[in-house]
Amino acid sequence: MRKRKMLRALMMLVCIFVLSACKKNVGTPEDNAVSDESKEEETPKKEDDTYVFGFSGIDMENPYFITLESAIREVIEKEGFELITKDPASSPEDQEAQIKEMIEEGIDGIFLCPVDWEAITPALDALKEADVKIVNVDTQVKEMEYVDAYIGSNNVEAGYICGEDLIERCPEGGKVAILECPTQNSINDRITGFEEAIAKAQKGFEVVERVDTNGEFEKALGAAKEILEKHPDVSGIMCGNDQLAVAAKTAVNLAGLKTVVIYGVDGSPDIKKELKKADGQIAGTAAQSPINIGKTAAKTAIDMMNGEDYETEIFEEVFMINKDNVEMYGVDGWQ
Repeated sequence: MRKRKMLRALMMLVCIFVLSACKKNVGTPEDNAVSDESKEEETPKKEDDTYVFGFSGIDMENPYFITLESAIREVIEKEGFELITKDPASSPEDQEAQIKEMIEEGIDGIFLCPVDWEAITPALDALKEADVKIVNVDTQVKEMEYVDAYIGSNNVEAGYICGEDLIERCPEGGKVAILECPTQNSINDRITGFEEAIAKAQKGFEVVERVDTNGEFEKALGAAKEILEKHPDVSGIMCGNDQLAVAAKTAVNLAGLKTVVIYGVDGSPDIKKELKKADGQIAGTAAQSPINIGKTAAKTAIDMMNGEDYETEIFEEVFMINKDNVEMYGVDGWQ
C-alpha cells in the first residue's frame, strides 16, 4: 500500500515537470524569455550588396545621351556595381516619376541630367530625403545646393567660340536666328556665350528671331522653316545642340538657301558627317566629349560612395570642329 502511494506521488511529480516544459508563451516578456540565438534567427541579415546607381538623361533617343550613359555604364559595371537607366523622353513629369521609382528600387546614387532645370526640384528633394547621392551631369539644376557633384562642359565657352567663328565668316554682320531651350541650363549658357561674342563684333549682328524648341527635332524644324520664310536673308542660325542644328540644316535645304551658316554644340557623328560635305551649311560645332564626361562622372560617384576625396565641380574643355579639322576627329563616333 505504501509502495503504491509513493509510486502515485512520483507519477504526479513527473506530470508537473512535463507540463512546465510545455508552457506556452503568455504574459510578460520576462515570462517568455527568448535566447539571443533565436533573436538572431528572426532578424533579417543585412545583405552586403554592391552600389546601385540610377541614370536619368533628358532623352535616350538623342545620341549624345546614349553615349554619355554608355560611358558611365562601362566604368560602373567594370567596378562590379549596377546601373539602372530610365528614359524620360524630354518629359519633366516622367523624369520625376521615374526618379521616385528608382528610389524605391534602392539606388545609392544617381547620374542626373534634368529635362527642366527648375521643375526637377521636387525630385531632388525626394532624393535627398532618401539619402541618395546626386551627381549632376551635362546640364545644371537650378537648386545646386542639392547636388553632391557636377560634371559638364564649359557651355558658355562653347557658345562663345561659335560666335567668334560667325564673326570671322560674316565680317559685315547680319541677321541671326537662335534655336534654344530655356528649360535646359546648358543650352542657356551656350546661347549666352554666343550673344556675348557677337556683341563684340565691329559690324553689328541683329537677332531677328529666337524660338523655344523644347530641345526637340520636329519643333526645331518647324521653327526654322517659319524663320526662313520671314527672314530669307538671315546670315546665321545658332542652335543649342547638334540635334537642333540638323533640323535647321534640313529647313535651309528645303528653302534652297546657300549662304546661311549654322552652328551646333556637341560634336556628334551626324554633324561631323555634314562637315565633310563640300556644300553643307553646317559651319561648325563646339565639340564636347560625352565619353570623358561620363567616365569622369562615374569615377567621381564611386569615390564619393567610398568616402574618398573628389572634386565637386568639373568642367571639361570644348573646342571647335569645322571643315578644316573634322578629319582629325573622325565621323564614326564621339571624340
